Amino acid sequence: MRTGFVGLGAMGTSMARNLHRAGLLHGVWNRTPEKARALGGELNCAAPDKLSELAQACDVLVICVSADADVLAVVAGLAESVRAGSIVIDCSTVSAETARTAAAQLRSRGVDFLDAPVSGGVEGAAKGTLAIMVGGDTAVLERARPALQAMGQTITHFGATGAGQAAKATNQIMVAGIIRANAEALAFAAAYGLDLGKVIGTLGSGAAANWYLANRGPNMQRGSYPAGFRVRLHQKDLNICRDMARERGAQLPVVDSVLGEYAQLIAAGYGDEDISAIFRLKAALFRPPATS
Repeated sequence: MRTGFVGLGAMGTSMARNLHRAGLLHGVWNRTPEKARALGGELNCAAPDKLSELAQACDVLVICVSADADVLAVVAGLAESVRAGSIVIDCSTVSAETARTAAAQLRSRGVDFLDAPVSGGVEGAAKGTLAIMVGGDTAVLERARPALQAMGQTITHFGATGAGQAAKATNQIMVAGIIRANAEALAFAAAYGLDLGKVIGTLGSGAAANWYLANRGPNMQRGSYPAGFRVRLHQKDLNICRDMARERGAQLPVVDSVLGEYAQLIAAGYGDEDISAIFRLKAALFRPPATS
């Protein structure tokens, strides 16, 4: 299975490395050619300047880019050159409608498509332990499974094209509530003078345990927010969630609230920090006790 990887961002680079470790990676492509050439040199794989060259050489192409327009642009570029019978796997987080549009465009060329967004953060991408949510034909999933297993630990088929993106939207709504609750709670603990390291360790062993407390709580403790999942990207995802909910006549109060807080962070220049930077806003809610 000759696999090509398109999109070498914080997640994609590690996912491509895991395909290489599994002996599946033929080549890589990125809109910034220098990044593709550097990784191609490191992994001793192809890094063609033209996307069409990679498409023509591969049986499977994995996409991991930032936004709906990016996915559609890549698919348009692939559609002209990818071989009939190939599989395109999109691991980006986009709308279910974008997934269906991409699938239809590729289907007209005899190419199969899976929407397969991922969750697990940069840590999961590096370790190959991502959760992968798949929409598309079951038989196509089985053909693509070796590539998916190289990148993730949990691979779940949710239904027809677009179902993977609906599952990922569900994930992003949960993330919004969880990161917000963690930040608010830790800001409360800090205001009462508690050792946040002890709070994270102790609560992480009880009913409040969650991935973000364990993996992003230390960011809040240090007051440092290196990009894992950027505020701007989660904002983009939550806008997708809000639009999808509106299609069903619903509003999402948690999503709306977090979007408002993200707008504050972005306006203050923190849009490229990890979403745990929401702690900045929560800490500011508390004022020192008045002194007599």
